[in-house]
Amino acid sequence: MSDRFAKTPEPSYYAVIFTNQLSEDQAGYEAMGDKMFELASSHPGCYGAESARDNSGLGITVSYWKDEASIADWKADAKHLVAQHAGIERWYSHYELRVAKIERAYSGPDGRAV
Repeated sequence: MSDRFAKTPEPSYYAVIFTNQLSEDQAGYEAMGDKMFELASSHPGCYGAESARDNSGLGITVSYWKDEASIADWKADAKHLVAQHAGIERWYSHYELRVAKIERAYSGPDGRAV
């Protein structure tokens, strides 16, 4: 189970929280999502990501980053730009993107501090 969680360092680092609602047109979405997840995970400054989607098409992906420069570099990645455009034009009826600085983290259930 723990292999499904991103391996993050001791704080501080950043999280990009991408919440989205899929539209009716989902052709090609899953393949592109898998490709972007793999590409982002290997991008310099990325510590990993966690993602979930419910039956209504609402999804949340949280990716973890070393710094804001790494996030900006990923946002400008050519392959990511293609995916962003397709998401805006076809796959998402709405999305929200938030960037947060992680100051504290711990894991459980034992409450071990990180």
